[in-house]
This record gives sequence, structure tokens and C-alpha cells, in this order.
Amino acid sequence: MRGKDAPPHVARTLKTGKREPMCTRVLWTDAGGAVLVGRNMDWMEETETNLWAFPRGMARDDGLDGTLSWTSAYGSLAAAAHDLMTVDGVNEAGLAAHQLFLPESDYGDRDEGRPALSVAVWMQYVLDNFRTVAEAVEWIEGSQLQVVTQSDPSSGKSVTLHMALDDRSGDSAIVEYLDGTPRVHHGRTYTTVTNSPPFDEQLAHLRTIEGLGGSEPLPGGTGPSDRFARAAYYLSRLPRPNGTTEAVASLLSVMRNAAQPFRVADPDKPYASQTLWRTLADLSTGIYVYESTSRPNIVWVRLSGLDLSEGAPALKLDLAADTGLEGGLVGDVTDRFTQAPPMRFLPAR
Repeated sequence: MRGKDAPPHVARTLKTGKREPMCTRVLWTDAGGAVLVGRNMDWMEETETNLWAFPRGMARDDGLDGTLSWTSAYGSLAAAAHDLMTVDGVNEAGLAAHQLFLPESDYGDRDEGRPALSVAVWMQYVLDNFRTVAEAVEWIEGSQLQVVTQSDPSSGKSVTLHMALDDRSGDSAIVEYLDGTPRVHHGRTYTTVTNSPPFDEQLAHLRTIEGLGGSEPLPGGTGPSDRFARAAYYLSRLPRPNGTTEAVASLLSVMRNAAQPFRVADPDKPYASQTLWRTLADLSTGIYVYESTSRPNIVWVRLSGLDLSEGAPALKLDLAADTGLEGGLVGDVTDRFTQAPPMRFLPAR
């Protein structure tokens, strides 16, 4: 499928090479009896990412007018951008969420008759309130949740995201807003997601690739359709691992293959980016791995070692200040979190 034979968004991506939005998520549902999920964070600028541990019982609101407010039912561990929004994470029940860039997102005009969340707090609402993907999907679809965008604090550009969900049972969902309402792809088969074009068109393109249903060669570029195909292809060929360490290493190999290299800014590719960091969560055991592409050390956190009980303080692991050299963070950093004032989510514009 090339050029005019491809769906319109895919054709534009393949023909011009100018739309290179960011991020890749891959779900491995049978990693030797465990469920693992990996995520690459690709962005044009540093996100000053830190890890946060949020206990049960935290009071939050929608980031809009306070119409929707709640108290977190589950504790969670999350990666934040600029300490203003959570973009990746997992809760103590084994539900994980990942926000990825989707330029086609259309959240629609604000409808006061529908519950709404700022895009900055959307993912955290899910981690705070649900045990499983099915529970989250039921609420998103049944409530006709509305998401309200905001401006990126570093670039000033509108933040347009879709969200991938997964849980320790291996269930999965991709939630997009293309016409002001949520479109949900729900099922264990939805193991891979990147960015533009919308998910149904990505799936159509995937079926044209050799080894995945078609005859086109496996692509090697950094564009989202290429990364989608490559991640899906190599995920389907992972050998059964012998234990957690091998499982983590195996999925990291797929995530690194779908990464974007460091590069000089290209004005002809305004969405081009590089992989800044990646995470990997073992949803079966509650281990959360973080790897920066600019520092040599990998760190991981065991949710079982964090105090997520009601009344406990919020905790922060300062990764943005870590040099990664001698004396830097490395290995199991569960006990390196420090108490911090609760993160203040960026309000919608």
C-alpha cells in the first residue's frame, strides 16, 4: 500500500515524511505467564520528567471548574511531564495508562451537559478510580466523557493526545477523540499503538506488511506507521522468556527498535522528535522500570515497597536532576523517593 492506495492520513505520512508525531506503546500479554507493557516517550523538547507516588485518598478535581471532583480509590506510580501532568503510570491494582500524541485529536466544543476533564488530569483520573481496563472503558463510554485540551508549557502548542490502557489480565484499550466523542478500541489484540494516523487506519496499514498479513517489506523509518509495524512485528516474534529479567530485556529490545534517534532539528519535519525516555511495567508483579536515553543507568520501582495507604504523603523521585554518573540513581530506587507537596496539575486553557 503506497501513495494513493493508502488511507488519506497514512498516504500523507508515507508520501511527505513530514508528520512524525511521537511515542510507542507495546503490550506483551504472555511474557512467560506475566503481562508486561513498554512505552517510549518521544518529544521535541525535554519534559523534565520525574516519578511520583500518589497514595489512596487524595482529593482531586477536573482541572476545569471543579464540577467533577473525586478522592483517589487506588494509589499509583506515575511519570510526569514538567510536574504538571501525568503521562504514563500504573496503579496498585495493576491498571496502567499511557498518553501519546495524536495530532488528529478533536475533543469538540465544551458541552456543559457532559462530565469533562483537563487533558492534564485525564490519565490520572483513570488510575485513581479503576481496577481494570473494562471498568475504565465502561465509564468513558457510558458517561461520554469530554476531554479539554491545554497548551504545552514549553512550546505553547495545543496538547492533543490519545490514551492506551492495559491491565494485569492482558486486557487493552485505545481511546481516541476524533469528533468530540470517545472512540474506543477494546480488546486483548490491541497490543501496539503509536501516533498519526488514527488507530483504525494504522491497523489497516499493518495488514499490508509482510509477516502481518500482507506483502510490503517491514519498514525501517522513524515515522509512526513504520514504528507501529516494526513494534508489532518484533513483538509477535519474542521467544518465551525464562523469568522476569529475561522478559524485561526482551521487551526493552522491541522498544529500543521502535525508538527515534537523537537528531538535529529539521524545519521540514515540525513533528520530528527523539526518544527521551522509556518505561516498562510488569503489571503482574508491580515493577516499574524507567530508562533515560541521555543517562546510562536504568532504575526500577516496586509498588509493594511504596506507602500508598490513605493519609500517606505524596512522594517524588527527582529524575530531572539526576546526572546518572557516579553517585547517580541506578537499580532499585524504591527507597529513594522523598516526601513532596502534591503535584499541581496544569489547568486547561
